[in-house]
Amino acid sequence: MDIFSSFGFWGAGWTGWVVPFLFGLSVVVFFHELGHFLIARWCGVKVLTFSVGFGPEVFGFNDRYGTRWKLSWIPLGGYVKFFGDDNAASVPDEAAVTTMTDSERALSFFHQPVGRRAAIVVAGPMANFILAIVIFAAIFLIYGKHITSAQVSAVQPDSPAAAAGFKPGDVVVAIDGRRIESFMEMKQIVSAWSGRAMAFTIDRGGMPVTLTATPAFTREKGRFGNKLCQGILGITGPTMSSDARVEPVGPLDAVRFGAERTWSIVDRTFVFIGGLFAGRECADQLGGPIRIAQISGQVATMGFVPILELAAMLSVSIGLLNLFPVPLLDGGHLLFYGVEAVRGRPLSARAQEIGFRIGFAIVVMLMIFTVFNDISQLLPKLWAS
Repeated sequence: MDIFSSFGFWGAGWTGWVVPFLFGLSVVVFFHELGHFLIARWCGVKVLTFSVGFGPEVFGFNDRYGTRWKLSWIPLGGYVKFFGDDNAASVPDEAAVTTMTDSERALSFFHQPVGRRAAIVVAGPMANFILAIVIFAAIFLIYGKHITSAQVSAVQPDSPAAAAGFKPGDVVVAIDGRRIESFMEMKQIVSAWSGRAMAFTIDRGGMPVTLTATPAFTREKGRFGNKLCQGILGITGPTMSSDARVEPVGPLDAVRFGAERTWSIVDRTFVFIGGLFAGRECADQLGGPIRIAQISGQVATMGFVPILELAAMLSVSIGLLNLFPVPLLDGGHLLFYGVEAVRGRPLSARAQEIGFRIGFAIVVMLMIFTVFNDISQLLPKLWAS
């Protein structure tokens, strides 16, 4: 029995989704805001509020520096509010910043040099990436690296693999010059590049062979019933447990593997975005909080380690999303700071206000779209149950 089910959390219904979802999201949000908080403190900026969640406070306390640490009722994010901010989005209080004394300006986020402000803002997403690396590294260190040979056990008739000349017993060594260590790694690469010709380096009975195959575009149901648009070759991997092995991993290699796993998620995200515009991916794969909660509950039934892995992937996604140059997100602030560094002065308050309104509209539209996707996929399952 896993650590969560021992507390009786995983009953039927929505509670089996909510608890693991809130656990994972709260951890990710906490570390994101902690990144902002620590660098702000290091830069001498006064932090007024550190909140996990939005809305009314559930409970909280004040530390010796005057920061209010609190948990709020709407657990779908969080924020750090600095001295001189008008709101949680770090929009400056114009009336307050113009009347500050010199000692108050030294504590104000708004009056920091542009480099310090940029460092404070980028620290949040960086903390998310570091958290993911640490989680993945810990899993590799404790459980080792699980490897299943990239060997072909069967080739489906009339498939791209059959047309390319794949045969049972072939071992995929590299794809487009990139070395492949496992069947899962090969599958992840192939699934992201439907419609693109790829060069496969094969070990066939000790002899190197190069085959060119183009993964076919398919729409399938994923492990948890969600729709997946991906490329397939039409080959089956090894099924015997003897083909799988676990390699022990040392501390340095664990960190390296954790960083590689984190980067692979970033890379896959950009491939997905490019695939949306190229028609290789489906927009209905974009999920919002409902789908994340559903998947969290399903993953949690598999044990504590899978929910940690999901939290790490969610951490990477949130860190990357916040770096997009959309006003209201961290990336939008960095965009403004970049313009300020080039111009030698910040954008006008009016220009920034317009930018934040545009950013807010983009974020709201994206949330509506993802929630619509969630509901459209969830309702048929509820009707069928």
